[in-house]
Order: sequence, then structure tokens, then C-alpha cells
Amino acid sequence: MKSVALIGIDLGKHSFHLHAQDNSGSEVFRKKTTRQQLLRLLANQPACTVVMEACAGAHCLAREITALGHEARLISPQFVRPFVQGNKNDFIDAQAICEAASRPSMRFVTPKNEAQQTLSVLHRLRESLIRDRTKVINQLHGFLLEFGISLPVGTAVIRRLSSVLAEHELPVRLVALLQRLHEHFTYLDEQIKALDKEVASQLGEDDLGSRLLTIPCVGPITASVLAAEMGDGKQYTSSRDFAASVGLVPRQYSTGGRANLLGISKRGDKNLRRLLVQCARVYLLRLEHQRGALADWVRSLLCRRHSNVVACALANKLARIAWAIATQHSSYETGPDGYAA
Repeated sequence: MKSVALIGIDLGKHSFHLHAQDNSGSEVFRKKTTRQQLLRLLANQPACTVVMEACAGAHCLAREITALGHEARLISPQFVRPFVQGNKNDFIDAQAICEAASRPSMRFVTPKNEAQQTLSVLHRLRESLIRDRTKVINQLHGFLLEFGISLPVGTAVIRRLSSVLAEHELPVRLVALLQRLHEHFTYLDEQIKALDKEVASQLGEDDLGSRLLTIPCVGPITASVLAAEMGDGKQYTSSRDFAASVGLVPRQYSTGGRANLLGISKRGDKNLRRLLVQCARVYLLRLEHQRGALADWVRSLLCRRHSNVVACALANKLARIAWAIATQHSSYETGPDGYAA
């Protein structure tokens, strides 16, 4: 029997479809298994490379497969799609994963450890609570506006809603409903503050997160997301690769030897890109207080480009500085050159 060199797995909730190849790319076997059968099959299989799409459950399964002695690799689904031949089904998807993984220039996703996944869950939960709180605030504004009461923008007036309601003649049932909605707002606000404290405490225990906090205008949330998504940064060959993975480099449409650079590509983690751009905008607002080569570069760029373009360029620079800090085990110290020492 031919020896298996590469196994592509099309992941599902309960069933998994496998396509195995040898070193020449010839098919060895195709199988459909459950989760328990999959792990038993791989445990009895000689060491080989196991490839999956980077999706829900892939990181956990990659850790289990690595513990069995195999090399687990993850591929972004967008790189697998061009290799799907003919009609789509689960076995063809598994074969396409093998075809994509066999390309010498293919880029892989580094599997996350449990700590990184837990931190990622924390941030997604926080973002969900913030959206719910914003929805409650908008509902309170809308309901009161229907009765001719226009509140100022912001959360300060919402926190003292009881005193605002006492100042106006409103139906008793309406006041009871608004107070119930305000209690929900208070609960969400307390949960968000508790998660913020948890992020801050985790950063205090994390060496990388503490060093990322030394970057100008990078706060606990951005530093925590960077630490969770980037890790040690060794999966990227250069700082530009990391900035490109976040979508902060120009989108290119070049042909006939003529380069044409468009806006930023907006690939990768949307939340991380948004946080880096917000950090850049805060830096621009406090530019008169900034010193060093980075501040001088930003000032010179503002003389030639729009502030939105400068914000994206600065976000790109912050991403590169974060990668340098992670890979060089250093921190950002503003010296004569203004860059990380």
C-alpha cells in the first residue's frame, strides 16, 4: 500500500471527509468519519501532514492532531476555493485542500493555543455586549423622542435617566418600561466594565501585552487583541507581511508593466484593523505632544496627504512596530530616533 504523505480534511460539526495523497499526489484513500473515528484513524496513521481550512473548530483539532505526532496546517478558505474541480461536495473540498497545500508558495495560518482562543472569545463577547448596549441607548432615545423628549448624545444622560424621567409628565406604564430598559443598560454597562478589568489584569500577566502597551496611543484593548492574533509573530516573514494580513497595505491592480495602487486591501481581522486605525487617529489628535522620528514622519506626511490617508499609513506603521516588538522581544522606547529600541 502507498504511504500517505498528505491528508486533507473537510471539517463539519459531526462528520469529517478525508482525502489522502502520497508524495506524487496520487490518491491513497477517501473516507468519511465521525470525530471519534477521525482521531482513532490518525492515531494509527504514520506521521504525515494533515491540512484543514481555518474555520470554527480547526484550531482545537489542529492541537489534537499535533499531539498525535502529525504536522497540522491550516489554510484560509479563500486560497482553497480556486482548486475546487467540478461540482462541489465534501470529498472534492478535501481534495482541493490537498491540492492547495501542495503548492510551494501557499501561505498557512498558525494554529492558536488555548490562551489565544480564550482571549479572542473575551474580545468577541465584549464587542457583542457593546453592540447590545448601543442598541439599548438608541431605543431609549427613540422611545423618548416619540413623546417629544430629545436627550443629548452620550451615555452620561442615560446613566441618570431616572432623574430625567422625573422632570417630564409621562404615562406611568411608559416610565415602567423605560426603567426596565434602563436596568438592562446598567447590566450591560457593568458587564463591559468587568471585562475591561479582566483584559487589564491579563495584560499585566502577559509579557508581550505589557510590551505592546509601550507603543504610543495603543491601549489595553488593542494590545490585548494584538497579542491574541499575532502571538510571537514568527509566522510572518516580515513586518510588511503582518500589516498585509491585517489589510493595511494598498490593494494592487497592475498590468502591462504599469503599477496601479488602490486603497487599502481590508483583508484579515476587521476588528484589529479598526482598532489600529483608531489608535492612529488618537495619535493625530495628540500630534502636538508627540516627539521623535515617528512624529516628524507623520507631520511631513500631513503636509502632502489627507488626514484619512495619513491615519491608514500610521496604522500600518503601528502594526509593523508591534510585529518588531513581538519578534525582537523588545519594547517601544522613544529615544533619539523615536523608534522601538
